[in-house]
Amino acid sequence: MSGHSKWSNIKEKKGKVDVRRGKIFTKIGKELAMTIKSGGASPDTNAKLRDAIAKAKAANMPNDVITRAIKKAEGEMDSVSYETIVYEGYGPNGVAVIVETLTDNKNRSAATVRSAFTKGGGHMGNAGCVEFMFQEKGEIIIEKEDRDEDEMMMLALDAGAEDFNADEEEIFVVTTTPEDFTQVREGLESKGIEFLDAAVKMIPDLYTEINEDDAKKFQKMLDLLDDNDDVTEVYYNAEFPDGWEE
Repeated sequence: MSGHSKWSNIKEKKGKVDVRRGKIFTKIGKELAMTIKSGGASPDTNAKLRDAIAKAKAANMPNDVITRAIKKAEGEMDSVSYETIVYEGYGPNGVAVIVETLTDNKNRSAATVRSAFTKGGGHMGNAGCVEFMFQEKGEIIIEKEDRDEDEMMMLALDAGAEDFNADEEEIFVVTTTPEDFTQVREGLESKGIEFLDAAVKMIPDLYTEINEDDAKKFQKMLDLLDDNDDVTEVYYNAEFPDGWEE
């Protein structure tokens, strides 16, 4: 599951990947299966599969596990019946939340996602109630380390990036249009650049500050969604209090 807020939330997500590798890998395996069903099992001819593999690698999924997941998905292609369903709603203090699911039982996913909203001090809304607060963008997160900022910016823009941001203390953020994401990601990969995260996601236009009490409630919602096997992505515009830790 990937939330979206500031770098602190990206680091939080990376910690969860390390702690919950099995659950994360299971979810990525489902995404690989759906990508293969729609476009075939060859990365050479399936750009979305290449993107899914890059996402798996960014989550520290070993190459042999990725290979096994692809072979498993290819063998089960005819029996895969997952459906993508998106839910929208609000967290504490009006935080906008988008939940993407990949499920074989939409009644189950609707009930469990609704329960997570309620237990986290929020409520589900109608389709489109918060989507307008976000923009779909490709986003590539690169650790700064000792990389030269100007050089990285030129590499990103030459590859076709829409924007390059070096304001965060520890990372570079490369933004693309959804259509150019694969081209930019592969262009940077060809230069030997590795990513902390790389995916097309919903980026909030503005952030909503929440206090510690609301942060506790909202964290409960995020934890429940993270534990939900049907949930693949969670996007939100919450800005947690300074120094907030899970």
